[in-house]
Amino acid sequence: MATPMGLLVAGFDYSPVAEDEFNDWYDTEHIPERARTPGFINCERWLGVEDPKISIATYDLASLAVLQTPAYRAIAGANLSPWSKRVTASCRRICRFEAEQMLPGNQAAPATGAAAMLLFAMNPLPEAETDFNAWYDQEHVPALAAVPGCLSARRFKIHNAVSEGNHRYLALYHLISPDVCSSDAWKKAVETPWTHRIRPQTRDRLRIVLRRYHRSR
Repeated sequence: MATPMGLLVAGFDYSPVAEDEFNDWYDTEHIPERARTPGFINCERWLGVEDPKISIATYDLASLAVLQTPAYRAIAGANLSPWSKRVTASCRRICRFEAEQMLPGNQAAPATGAAAMLLFAMNPLPEAETDFNAWYDQEHVPALAAVPGCLSARRFKIHNAVSEGNHRYLALYHLISPDVCSSDAWKKAVETPWTHRIRPQTRDRLRIVLRRYHRSR
């Protein structure tokens, strides 16, 4: 069986920090450091549609083990640069997820076309977890993947979470625009009897609609 792909997600509310410094730090130091690290497949930045001071970065990894390698540890944790320590200490952490991809196999984020992304993390009640996973795998992800404008639908099991809900499951949907996840086709895919049965059995829902970040020149 192939080793599952990994995912690293880092989310901040950076409103306490000057926008130009936050973007300079991410664009000129933080992202390039990780892009050079073996095992990092891609590095993407996103900003909240409703609140553009919400920043989410997503990193597809060859496997979750990449985060334990000497190359990554040399730039992370206690070895963060002084600039990284100063900026991250000034921001409010929304989430940090280390996860393995569950569905649909080892598929990285689409290389082109995604102007938006929906992030959805949640926890099922223990007694509903089997049904929750069956719903996600058999109905929910396939249905949303088929919605026009959805370029990919992936779900992940979170192994290490820093978030208010200590989340255990995550889904990422790459979209051609933020409007896709409020379209009639999306609503039809979501509003099913199985969904209505599962929804009350979930907690700690974290849902953020995002636009792709583009650096101002």
